Amino acid sequence: MSGFPTLLYKEVLRFWKVSFQTVAAPVLSALLYLVVFGHALADHVQAFPGVTYVQFLVPGLAMMSMLQNAFANSSSSLIQSKITGNIVFILLPPLAPAELFAAYLLAAMVRALVVGVGVFAATLWLVPIPVLHPLWALAFALVGCALLAALGIVAGIWAEKFDQLAAFQNFLVMPLTFLAGVFYSIHSLPPFWQAVSRFNPFFYAIDGFRYGFFGQADVSPWASLAIATAAFGALSFITLHLLRRGYKLRH
Repeated sequence: MSGFPTLLYKEVLRFWKVSFQTVAAPVLSALLYLVVFGHALADHVQAFPGVTYVQFLVPGLAMMSMLQNAFANSSSSLIQSKITGNIVFILLPPLAPAELFAAYLLAAMVRALVVGVGVFAATLWLVPIPVLHPLWALAFALVGCALLAALGIVAGIWAEKFDQLAAFQNFLVMPLTFLAGVFYSIHSLPPFWQAVSRFNPFFYAIDGFRYGFFGQADVSPWASLAIATAAFGALSFITLHLLRRGYKLRH
């Protein structure tokens, strides 16, 4: 019964020991995006009525940072364990696949949520942000982080070297997060690209998260939550299947 909390503690401690790199650096990156894009476009773009562009940016940047760090935490932990060979110490104890999945998932979510709180704390001195529906914001934060944490576990299982993991992140995760409405409302796009954006599950996490602050969104929050949750459920099923098979973990 002590296996799951021990693994969870180990995974949380792993990123917290280097928090300057795993937490402070993403917060700084989000601030730089806010300063650059806010300065360049603040006078030219208004995505939602009554919401300044800088205010519009903050929730999107916070969620983007959370998504990317949730993925980075679970995927990097697994690939490091596989390459160094200490994955055997994870597989030998009588841990059920669900326990492995939950430990990596929750640790990644903790890191992502800490980064998200850091982004908001760092931007308070720049722009005040209303929180009209805090429960909606929390729900989308949890679902979004869980979705990318599960995707990170899949990537960590599949990748056999850091180059493959970097390709997964650079050609899938990063484009999908940047094209998920972080810097714009999809209603500003041509109809074709609006339709394309609706196939991106990251968009629903970001759009719903933003609804929690401003009470405005491009899509109904109920629909966004349903789609994001369904995507997480599908990824969870795939991840548990891979863990039960020991795919690329047991040689």
